[in-house]
Amino acid sequence: MYMTLKMVGENTVVINKQKYRFLPYSAEYPSMFLKERNKITKSLGKNITIEHVGSTSIPGLGGKGIIDIAIKTPRKKINQYIRGLEKLGYRTDPEHLRDGRRIYLKKIVRYRGKESRVHIHLTLNDGYWNTYIVFREYLKKHSKELEKYAQIKKEAVNYAKGEGKKYREYKDKFLNNMMKKALKMKLD
Repeated sequence: MYMTLKMVGENTVVINKQKYRFLPYSAEYPSMFLKERNKITKSLGKNITIEHVGSTSIPGLGGKGIIDIAIKTPRKKINQYIRGLEKLGYRTDPEHLRDGRRIYLKKIVRYRGKESRVHIHLTLNDGYWNTYIVFREYLKKHSKELEKYAQIKKEAVNYAKGEGKKYREYKDKFLNNMMKKALKMKLD
């Protein structure tokens, strides 16, 4: 969480708490993902399908600086995967309830002395898994779309004022249209 602090006498006062802020892309994101992926594969086993997704997986796209990790999850292994991830410090998030597509977990990690967030998306069906991969690959190949999406993300941060639901809603229409283009190009 981003905070602006002000000293008042001997007391520190929080002036502005902002959960969402737009950060430029960092070349450290792939290393951060690899470090976390190694921990996850040690816990869950080597025969898992795991991908770096989201804004930090796309060079040049800024965002909140969260490392998003998708794990393809057979339904018979859901509880096993959750237990393994909980042993690594991941927790489910009540803001993102389970649905038929994914289970969402998160934690704070330290990387080179800085705190960062890692979000895990246990994907429960191939269609949802494919949206992550197709979207990532589409943006890597289409710089104009990447620039448009970066602008939408910046606008969403300003609009949402720290409210996750508002942030996601602001981006939804644009994301849905872009996903349709990405899926159409994949099929062509």
